[in-house]
Amino acid sequence: MRILRDYNFATEADRGASAAIGNFDGVHLGHRSVIELAREAGAAIGAPLGVLTFEPHPREFFVPDAPPFRLMSAEARAHRLEKLGVERLYELTFDAALAALSPRAFAQEILADALGLAHVVIGADFSFGKGRAGNAAMLEAFGAEMGFGVTIARLLEGEGGRVSSTAIRAALSEGRPRDAAAMLGHWHRIEGPVVGGARRGRTLGYPTANMSIAGLHPPRFGVYAVLVDVLDGPHRGAYHGAASLGLRPMFAGEEPNLETFLFDFSGDLYGAHLSVGLVEYLRPEATFPSLAAFIAQMDADCARARTILAAT
Repeated sequence: MRILRDYNFATEADRGASAAIGNFDGVHLGHRSVIELAREAGAAIGAPLGVLTFEPHPREFFVPDAPPFRLMSAEARAHRLEKLGVERLYELTFDAALAALSPRAFAQEILADALGLAHVVIGADFSFGKGRAGNAAMLEAFGAEMGFGVTIARLLEGEGGRVSSTAIRAALSEGRPRDAAAMLGHWHRIEGPVVGGARRGRTLGYPTANMSIAGLHPPRFGVYAVLVDVLDGPHRGAYHGAASLGLRPMFAGEEPNLETFLFDFSGDLYGAHLSVGLVEYLRPEATFPSLAAFIAQMDADCARARTILAAT
């Protein structure tokens, strides 16, 4: 998958795609339905499949001090889109210049002139341009004028209502990762490099791979059964495990992180990139009267996680 981050440097090879447009945070089932329409439109005209999105998320640009809300990092989003067969990812830098473009200028200067898109697909609630003044009907009219096709996708409804990033965040906040997965179409995953920690787990018989969750919407703090993909390095592969997400109250942690214990694993993961999928919430964070009691609880957590994951 080719990633283009500055439309000013688009080449002839970047032009002519059929692209779905949006933020695609989480790449949930609603997003995937938009991408599938772009794939179908592209197949009909012989165009490669593209996705046009923005980095940082526009909400981060306009409200930089808001609490973290993203379901996935840009890196994790790119990985998920590549798995879906996206060939061109237009990850445009969202800055003051882009935010100031009128709806017409966005359509003409970026979609038509710079990227030369053959077709675009948007959700029915799509808005664009300065002050979010542009809507789906306006883009359809611009497409007819400027030479690109436009498909407006209807909003996807799931069993519990509309599929949305907001509903997924709510499910994760309440410790319902399976409900989140039903809307995502995949396990909610936290991706990133393994960073150094206090290495207490080694002394307790539970060495963990520690990862930051900075910038991401925090799921409910506690212990989870997880599926782990080691994405690079000598230990690359898929594993089962148990993870603690939160502040580590037993050791007075100050910044929330994710600590994952991989079952039946031996090796050094420092610096490796992991993708940790939350499968089931096991229990809240807690303090214990002794290290022995803490270890006994971890034994029980891991035994339960093994049983759950064996049936997943």
